[in-house]
Amino acid sequence: MYRYFPTQQEVFARYFLKKRGFNGLFRAKICLPSSQSGEQYVRTQYPAEVKAYRQNRNRVSIGLVMIIDADTSIPQERLDWLARALALDFQESRQPDEAIAIFVPKRNIETWIYWLQGETVNEEDPYSKFPNAEASCKPDVENLAEQCRSQNLPALARESLQLACGELQRLLELLKLRFAST
Repeated sequence: MYRYFPTQQEVFARYFLKKRGFNGLFRAKICLPSSQSGEQYVRTQYPAEVKAYRQNRNRVSIGLVMIIDADTSIPQERLDWLARALALDFQESRQPDEAIAIFVPKRNIETWIYWLQGETVNEEDPYSKFPNAEASCKPDVENLAEQCRSQNLPALARESLQLACGELQRLLELLKLRFAST
């Protein structure tokens, strides 16, 4: 028997998107524990997910959200890796008019959560997970979503978090345009 436990990234994304008004269906694809690194999983799945998005975007209002931890890299390196993965699959890079958002927490998603909870964090140290308490981040993530909506994210917010707010805003605007035209 297989029991599904949502990852912290999935919980974060669901609360983030729902608070901003996305009430559609979610389909999460998650790296099985011990199968490979999460970064490797996202990098190998990204071309297939982009291809599926592109094949279906003109028939249904859909978006694609990818979350990949930066770990010890910088967010731009992860974005470059994903762009190379598309190129290796003979696909165009992500286009500005595509409802594809990529969130790249620097070091990991827990860095963002601890910061949102008022902790002093840096983006070099790994922060502990919230085993069996992934949903405890809900109020903090909803507050973040509201700050992103009102463009009132504190100036001290981590750069990777500021980039995520921009990705979310772009995604929602594209989905709104797409939904209005159908």
